[in-house]
Amino acid sequence: MKDMSFEKDIRPYDECGVFGIFNHPQAANLTYLGLYALQHRGQESAGIAASDGCNIARYAGMGKVVDVFNETHLSSLCGNMAIGHNRYSTTGSSYLRNAQPLRAESRLGPIVVAHNGNLVNTPELHREFVKEGRIFQTSVDSEVVIHLMARSKDAEFKDALITALKQIKGAYALLVMNKNALYAVRDPNGFRPLSLAKLGDTYVVASETCAFDIIDAEYIRDIQPGELIEITSEGIKSFFPFEKRDESMCVFEYIYFARPDSYIFGQSVHGMRIALGRELAKLHPANADIVVHIPDSSTAAALGFSLESGIPHEQGMIRNHYIGRTFIEPSQKIRDFGAKIKYNVVRNAVKGKKIVVVDDSIMRGTTMRKIIAMFRNAGAKEIHVRISAPPTMFPCYYGIDIPTTKELIAANKPVNEIAEYLGVDSLGYLTVESLLEAVKSSNLKYCTACFNGKYPLKFEDKDNTENLKFGIETSCSGAYY
Repeated sequence: MKDMSFEKDIRPYDECGVFGIFNHPQAANLTYLGLYALQHRGQESAGIAASDGCNIARYAGMGKVVDVFNETHLSSLCGNMAIGHNRYSTTGSSYLRNAQPLRAESRLGPIVVAHNGNLVNTPELHREFVKEGRIFQTSVDSEVVIHLMARSKDAEFKDALITALKQIKGAYALLVMNKNALYAVRDPNGFRPLSLAKLGDTYVVASETCAFDIIDAEYIRDIQPGELIEITSEGIKSFFPFEKRDESMCVFEYIYFARPDSYIFGQSVHGMRIALGRELAKLHPANADIVVHIPDSSTAAALGFSLESGIPHEQGMIRNHYIGRTFIEPSQKIRDFGAKIKYNVVRNAVKGKKIVVVDDSIMRGTTMRKIIAMFRNAGAKEIHVRISAPPTMFPCYYGIDIPTTKELIAANKPVNEIAEYLGVDSLGYLTVESLLEAVKSSNLKYCTACFNGKYPLKFEDKDNTENLKFGIETSCSGAYY
């Protein structure tokens, strides 16, 4: 069967989303809703684990949240505490056994883990544990946290967690649960986002604030880089047990990943994207009739470009939101079939006009080339592409599945050759400096390694970190344990 999904051709893949809740009688149901709001962060698998203080129940399956869970599944997840996870694999194969939250029994009792990010020293730790004779149940990097906790000599759960986390390197927004407590922790660099909210006497933690809105929880603050939050029946406690490092927040959260209605790293994603578009218009103005966007994540950047340039913003392209994958291709060859099932040009908006096409990134460039051909066929007179990010030239090792250097068009061609390949009249990117200028209102420090190769956290086993695939396939559709 031919997989006609082409999202990876135009975008970096999403990472993962986590959601946790403590002290609510419908914990699993609210976790389901929270994962629903975080669906954009991972569509590969979804899972929820819930505790009633005596027992922990877990269910996970492959696919989107709405496809994985039904009323029977949710009614079996009893208790007032739960954590949930949406997954897209950055390490580990796409199999059910890798779906999170992960659960294991240990001398500390049950350990349940949900992780957003990527641990860059997993290969070394994995080899060490295998030599010790330990057995791995998954191929995801998050499992090493459980092994490290179980191996520690600490008697208390929290202390064992801290000991484990001091031995890992990389990006993590992590939720860890036992029968009676929920822990939320962010790596000392702060690569991935994690926020805290309240709903009456209930505490909620999530990757993005849009997950709070769906359940009417009130955002309190971000969990800080290097901070560990402990939530129990006695209340909430904050600890900073790790060596302090320079902040390096993932700037791609603003550019592409996060939902525009979220606040990430304390800032409005929508507002940041408008700022990116304004900076892009200053850096690369264009003589054009209209500004159009590639749906959907570049909408705000296109609006910012329009506001700064004075060129009207129009909807020149429609995205079919109901398309996932199709395994049926017409027997009569249709040119650019994959692109056309997802996007279609509004001919009346672009015919005979000079257009600025704003998008958030170009990875391989093949799908953008097809989209440009669609605009040409619809009668666009001139096409000027503007990208609200610098050229993506390096892979990410901190939780985003950006392609390898050899696959990234900007790593292998200068801008003029990319423009020629795409078939556009001009092409302009933000620079790293202009990107940081656009987001400077946050007064934070950002990771820009995918643009300039300056990785803030060093690691030794780069090749294995990039492609750690030692999974075992399973064909089940869901699993309780």
